[in-house]
Formats: sequence, C-alpha cells, structure tokens
Amino acid sequence: MGPLYGALQPCAGTVLALGNPEQVAELDTMQEKGELGCFSLTEKLAGVSSGLVVNTTATFNPEDESFTLHSPNEGAHKNWISQGLVADKTVVVADLRIQNKSFGPHAFLIRLRDENGEVVQGVSTQDMGIKTVGNDLDNASIAFDNVNVPKSSLLNRFADIDESGNYQQKIEGLPVFHMIGQRLFTGRVAVAQAAMAFRHGLYDRTRAFSDNKKCWSPHGEIRLSNIPHIRALYDQTDREAHILDDFVGECERRLCDCLRNNKLPSMDLVQAMAVAKVKCVEGSIRACHQLQQDIGSYALMAGTGFENIDFLTCCKFAEGDSRILQQKMSRDRMKLFQKGNERPKKGVHPDDWERESAACAWLQEKMGKMIMEEGIDKHAAWDRCYKDVYELSEIIMAGTMRSFMASSY
Repeated sequence: MGPLYGALQPCAGTVLALGNPEQVAELDTMQEKGELGCFSLTEKLAGVSSGLVVNTTATFNPEDESFTLHSPNEGAHKNWISQGLVADKTVVVADLRIQNKSFGPHAFLIRLRDENGEVVQGVSTQDMGIKTVGNDLDNASIAFDNVNVPKSSLLNRFADIDESGNYQQKIEGLPVFHMIGQRLFTGRVAVAQAAMAFRHGLYDRTRAFSDNKKCWSPHGEIRLSNIPHIRALYDQTDREAHILDDFVGECERRLCDCLRNNKLPSMDLVQAMAVAKVKCVEGSIRACHQLQQDIGSYALMAGTGFENIDFLTCCKFAEGDSRILQQKMSRDRMKLFQKGNERPKKGVHPDDWERESAACAWLQEKMGKMIMEEGIDKHAAWDRCYKDVYELSEIIMAGTMRSFMASSY
C-alpha cells in the first residue's frame, strides 16, 4: 500500500475494515489512477458532539437491487468533509432502510465524480463556509438528492442483503455501526498527537522568544523565561507533556500492532485511546491557555502561533467529543459497579479500582437520594450529577494511564 492511502484515510480505513475482498481491491485501483477519497459521516444537524447520528438514508430497491441515497433536509447534509470538494469517491454513512424498516448506520463506497471529473447527478458539494480556524482546508458540505447506487456499494463484510431482499447480519452480536465507530480509533490517536504537536510548537516558539527577551530588574537584567511563574509554567508543562507523549505513543504502538495483524483492539486499548484523546487535547488546551495568559502582549501578535489556538477546539470535538467520551467512561464503570464491582484480572491497579468504586458509590447514593426525594428518573438524576460524572471520569483516566503505562514496561 502506497503513500496515497494516507490521503484516503479514514475513507480507505473504513473500506479495509468493512469491505469484502473485491471492495478492498478497489483501493488499489484508486491508487493506480491517483483518485482521492473522503469520509462522509458527520451531518449538519448532528454536529460533532451527538454521537453516531445519521439522517441520510440509503433505501434498498429490490426491483433492481440498488440503493437510493438521500438527504431529507439540510440538517442531513454531510459536513466538515475534508477533501470533499475534490474527492473522486467517498465512503458515505447512511441509515440503511429495507421495506420501511431502519437497520441503522451502514457504510457505502460510492462515486462523487465521473471519469471526466464532473460531480455525478444528484450529488451537490459546496464549501461549508468560513470557520474560526482551518480556513485553508477544503471542508465541504455534501448532499444527496435521490442518488441511485448499485448494491455492490454497500461495504458488506459484516452485513448484507440476501437474495430474498432480507437483511443479513453476518456476525451475531456485532452491529455494523460498532465497526464504523471503531474507525475513530486511528483518528483519536492522530488527534491526540496533533494536539500535542501544536502544544510543543507553540511552547517552543514562545520559549525561544522569552529566552531572549530582556526584562528590567533592580538587580540587573534578567530574561523573561527566568521570571518565577514563567519558569514554573515551562517546568510543569514539560513534565506533563513527557508523560502524555509516552502514553499516546504506546497507544499508537499497540494499535498499529492490531492493524498489521487484522485484530480488533482490546477493551483496555479502546479505553486507553479514548483517554489519550481527552487528556492530550484537554491538557494542551489548558497549557496553551495558561501560556497565553502569562506570557504578556507577545501572545497578541500575529505570527506567534497564538492566533491559531482555535485548532485545539477542533481537536476537542474531532473523533469523539471529549465530554461524550468522559460520559461513556463513567457510564461503563457504573455498570460494572452495579453488577457487583468485580475487578478485572488485569488492566486496573487495586488502589485505582478502590478509588473508582468509592466514586461510583458516592454517585449512586447521590442519584438514589434524588430519585427518592424528588421523584425524578435515573436519567434525569445522572444529568443533575454531571459534575460527579466528570470527576469519576478523571479518576478513571488517571488509573487507566498508570495501569496502561505500567504494563508496557
């Protein structure tokens, strides 16, 4: 696989994960022709913090064994689609419907442009508009108006439609949308690394300035970098960055091993990648914001890198919103607690497990009291306790990092 596969991700990654051998071979043809791909998942109405919400539909037509892709309203238009204005093909995620029944999000590999480079009939693309950051990127909005595509467009490694027109799930207990969601794993590692790269770049440029910036002192000239709170900030963020770089690097190493050997990541690795995404991005946001506040008017000047700090906001929302990931961590841990709280044989240190269990007990007691005294249901109680939910996730993430890194040595 050549370098063009990097430009096709996560389009190519989804084909590799969900496609049959013939569909995977189509990637080689795309590479030989120099064709570009894009990944059409996020929709305008769904945004990026609402999970895998898909309103674009793919209706099966039994008479000619085809699908009709359709965006029922502007909110269902695909949005934030990188390379969407120039791609030849796309993996589009749509709600599969058979005989008026929804079977949830499925992936389809379709053409956006014909052999002459013209956008195919029924597809419309446009620039998604001015953003606060990344306006050099060709993020597109893509809409489908009753676009007819062949049955072979469905990436059918895990699910298909049989000769009688019935839905066929090939692996029991493994819905396709779970496999689509797994394509976010490489993206989570990449986003974590991108946030760290931005952080390192901003700190390196700022430190080069402050190392040479002379400041007046009653005891002679000193450099800005030697002012106590600036020096302390550099020291603290250096230590934090070293830990985070090691952690996300270990996530990348283990994920690459899974991809090379065509294995699904373990649940420990899945959680670690979510933790890496949250901690690297949120840590970089805090570190860069603190640097902006402490370094003075230098941070107001164009060309310093501070004008691009909204890039970290993009990282916060990309490949799984940080808050959504934290909610999932806490929800999954609470389920274990309520089932009996038996600690896994590996993956969590006993001390960390006890801290998590204590936080779960506190949250359960607080929710139970609300339910009893106020007559609200458990979902409302969970929402009311959102601060405790996020505090539990912080305990989980700290324990995950300790256990994950300890097992790598």
